[in-house]
Amino acid sequence: MALWRASAYAGFLALAVGCVFLLEPQLPGSALRSLWSSLQLGPAPAPPGPGSPEGRLAAAWDALIVRPARRWRRVAVGVNACVDVVLSGVKLLQALGLNPGNGKDHTELRSRNDLKEAFIHFMGKGAAAERFFSDKETFHNIAQIASEFPGAQHYVGGNAALIGQKFAANSDLKVLLCGPVGPKLHELLDDSVFVPPESLQEVDEFHLILEYQAGEEWGQLKAPHANRFIFSHDLSNGAMNMLEVFVSSLEEFQPDLVVLSGLHMMEGQSKEFQRKRLLEVMTSISDIPTGIPVHLELASMTNRELMSSIVHQVFSAVTSLGLNEQELLFLSQSASGPHSSLSSWTGVPDVGVVSDILFWILKEHGKSESRASDLTRIHFHTLAYHILATVDGHWANQLAAVAAGARVAGTQACATETIDTRRVSLKAPREFMTSRSAAGSRVMLNPNEPVVEWHREGVSFHFTPVLVCKDPVRTVGLGDAISAEGLFYSEVHSH
Repeated sequence: MALWRASAYAGFLALAVGCVFLLEPQLPGSALRSLWSSLQLGPAPAPPGPGSPEGRLAAAWDALIVRPARRWRRVAVGVNACVDVVLSGVKLLQALGLNPGNGKDHTELRSRNDLKEAFIHFMGKGAAAERFFSDKETFHNIAQIASEFPGAQHYVGGNAALIGQKFAANSDLKVLLCGPVGPKLHELLDDSVFVPPESLQEVDEFHLILEYQAGEEWGQLKAPHANRFIFSHDLSNGAMNMLEVFVSSLEEFQPDLVVLSGLHMMEGQSKEFQRKRLLEVMTSISDIPTGIPVHLELASMTNRELMSSIVHQVFSAVTSLGLNEQELLFLSQSASGPHSSLSSWTGVPDVGVVSDILFWILKEHGKSESRASDLTRIHFHTLAYHILATVDGHWANQLAAVAAGARVAGTQACATETIDTRRVSLKAPREFMTSRSAAGSRVMLNPNEPVVEWHREGVSFHFTPVLVCKDPVRTVGLGDAISAEGLFYSEVHSH
């Protein structure tokens, strides 16, 4: 009898839910699902609406992403380039005869053991990192094992080469690439990328990219996110050997956009070398004709003094910056910016904190009536969302630019032509504060209107979530693809 009563009760409640559904179609889906699950009758029917949040967001992006009125025609990119050897980090360390143990960060790698400890340290956090390997012989030995390892893949590497390769995918753009280009890299580059003869060298620079998947285990270690650990013994890029070739090529090529990267590669050099080279970078940038925007792509760094020098010496000479959450926090720590007491991010970086640091960079080092600076744009990207911050009056089409940058993160990570909504998930915060230090506003995310805009003292912010690939095929070069795509859709106002 009790069993019969329970069945009747469940049947009655199911009928009630059905009636509520018919009479109150506007009742939140979460309330209906909660009612349904309390009956323990299996999964609730999908709520009414035009598809999943991911599907709605992807469709909304497609409608927003329009080409700018004034487009780039010729883009010059320099100066770091190499061949990326991509393989499983755990498998390579095992092949090197290393066993799992405790992680420890090393600002410079001197041995196989340093490599193992640093890899474990960052894999445990699920964070990306890049380190210089100072022992040439040991590095070349590891590089040879990695390059010949079953399943190892060879790709275009180096921020400049990756950005150039991404731009070259657009047939109406002419792309110049300056960097140390060896035979393997030349073979991998798109045919439409022009490399000046002075940039060609006999031997390639190899960078080893040790990848790991979300949930991958090694001993006691378990990765919370998919990411990669990069290391190299790269002297050509470390000395920025191609800087002068790059600048001297610009006169003949006549670009309408210049992209510079590779400053982080100087970390393996002496302080005196860094100081001298940064002055030469400044001289080189000042030789670029006025009116041609210069974008600086930052990358993972550990040397606070070098980062501080870049902030104080180089930022005012460039027009635009591209960087991720590790670089943004390290920048703030190195130059005594807001939230610099924060030692590291936990989980998805807080939007309000990120927004405060971006605002501070543009207010302290960006263009203003009282400051002779060219900096007017920052493209920030993290796994779950992107923000484009611009000084008002200098850029157009930023809604499309930030959406395009986020869309390419989802397609490139999954290696698909368009967003495959079954393979991506929305990881961005559903609500957030636009600032933690000022009177910010609270924002609720709406997948139908995925770009959120807010303003603060002459700076505009455009935020959009990323549709994160659940099973990423390749994580390397995502930041460079994002920055290139964001720039491709950006329009600079001529003043």
